[in-house]
Amino acid sequence: MEPAMQRKMLTIVMGLASLLIAHVNGETSLPFDHQKLTSDGHYLDQMQKMQAFKHSLLTRRQLATPPTISSSPAPAPQATNQPPGSRPSVYEVTTYGADPTGKLDSTEALLRAITDAFNGPSEGFLMKGIKNLGGAHINLQGGNYLISKPLRLPAAGAGNLKISGGALTASDDFPTDGYLIDLSASSSSSSSYNYEYITMKDLMLDCNFRGGGISVINSLRTSIDNCYISHFSTEGILVQNGHETYIRNSFLGQHITAGGDPGERNFSGTAINLMGNDNAVTDVVIFSAAIGVMVSGQANTLSGVHCYNKATGFGGTGIYLKLPSLTQTRIVNCYLDYTGIVAEDPMQLTISSSFFLGDAFILLKSINGLAEGINIVDNMFAGSDKGIEIVQLDQSKGPFKKIDQVVVDRNNVKGMTLKATVARGSVKGNGTSWTVDFSPVLLFPNLINHVQYSLSSGGATFPRHALRNVSGNRVVIESDIAVPASVFVMVEQGSAS
Repeated sequence: MEPAMQRKMLTIVMGLASLLIAHVNGETSLPFDHQKLTSDGHYLDQMQKMQAFKHSLLTRRQLATPPTISSSPAPAPQATNQPPGSRPSVYEVTTYGADPTGKLDSTEALLRAITDAFNGPSEGFLMKGIKNLGGAHINLQGGNYLISKPLRLPAAGAGNLKISGGALTASDDFPTDGYLIDLSASSSSSSSYNYEYITMKDLMLDCNFRGGGISVINSLRTSIDNCYISHFSTEGILVQNGHETYIRNSFLGQHITAGGDPGERNFSGTAINLMGNDNAVTDVVIFSAAIGVMVSGQANTLSGVHCYNKATGFGGTGIYLKLPSLTQTRIVNCYLDYTGIVAEDPMQLTISSSFFLGDAFILLKSINGLAEGINIVDNMFAGSDKGIEIVQLDQSKGPFKKIDQVVVDRNNVKGMTLKATVARGSVKGNGTSWTVDFSPVLLFPNLINHVQYSLSSGGATFPRHALRNVSGNRVVIESDIAVPASVFVMVEQGSAS
């Protein structure tokens, strides 16, 4: 620092100290009760403290003065000892020439940003063969970008990357079999998975009826969060192979509508297609498509999903479980709005705490005749008093032959017909035979595995009685003598060879 500047700084410091001292000195002109500070010694103490403070300022200033004016300048703030790559890199797409107004094609600019992110600094590995990009962020900066081909990741073997904060719109010549964001690898890697920990967040994707929104192929721990995907002609989201794709807080619809659309009969496509294992769809709204969620992989969970896509009466399905004999799906706390659930040969399926509106029902479809490990419990059904059963069987390809551990119970119903695998009934009579008909309630025809009954008679005699028949889902109790009696019966289905 120049000597003149040093003198100037010293003058400023001394001036500040003088002002402080002057403020203390000025107190002697105050009334008597303040002047007595002098006799108490407080004034002298304050003066000594202020002088010591002034001396310390001068001493620090002298120590900080460089010995010569040829000292090296201080390093720039950015030249810290932070190791390279320790902070996530942000790739702002407009700096690559992307047009945030959506008027010009931004495909190549966006692909350059993605390529740079993949070629940027990495910090070790996630899964073997998948390099850690350190939280690289492709920032769409709140723009709307027109693209003419899929944004396909350049190579397999990378992870810890986020794409967020904007909108993508397919051009009129976008390939009809493509996806706006494509997580299918253009080249292989040493990993058994293509990608790991890729996050797509706060995106609006307009497919322009030219293909799909997002494809996730053989990837691990992928997040699709707070996305709005519309105008797809194939799938809004496709998940194939891999593990643990989490789709949450998102909205999907082929046509933008809020229900009662005049073109609902013509809705097509599938909003979410899960062709892999261990995925979760949570707090998602599907407002138009032929099929809301198609599941053909194992061990998937659907929670808080609201489907009001094409109604069942128009040929639509809310959730279709197309994995005969390997279902292993949990559907909880969902809202099936005029569109139901179809499960082919369900095995280990739970549907609970969900709401079915507008005559929406659950259809168990026989492919090889298997229904095993099913819990349909604690749901609500509301219909229009047309006699539609809440759970139905499709045995057009053959009857269910193996039925085991199937529980349909504790559902409450209004305006529809109750179906269950557990039922209770009673009958009164004066004679030797009592029949309780459970066929209107029991789900499976001619199948009662377990019966509990009691006979209560007010007569003077004690009749001998026995269970005589359960065919046709009718329970027949007979006694050896005629008596006035009430018979109480509980039956169960759910296991048979």
